[in-house]
Amino acid sequence: MITAVVLIQTEAALIPEAAQRIANVPGISEVYSVTGDVDLIAIAKVRRHEDLASVIADRVSKTPGVTSTQTFIAFQTYSTQDLDQAFDIGLGD
Repeated sequence: MITAVVLIQTEAALIPEAAQRIANVPGISEVYSVTGDVDLIAIAKVRRHEDLASVIADRVSKTPGVTSTQTFIAFQTYSTQDLDQAFDIGLGD
């Protein structure tokens, strides 16, 4: 599974509508409304790199209200759950 983090800038008046539309795009697992330099952050999870083009370029970036996107492809996922499981099987010894 390929995971990408997508930073999304939108028209201010359309943030909630854009977020809901993006959340409904196949391949998008989560959308967060955030503070800072961007309006939304979406998590894309796809099987192949080629699938990112259809999810991000063809769907997310063309969502009404979206003005720009910036995509970061994840190399490795770290979470406390993953670390706890690793220690449970002895990887931390």
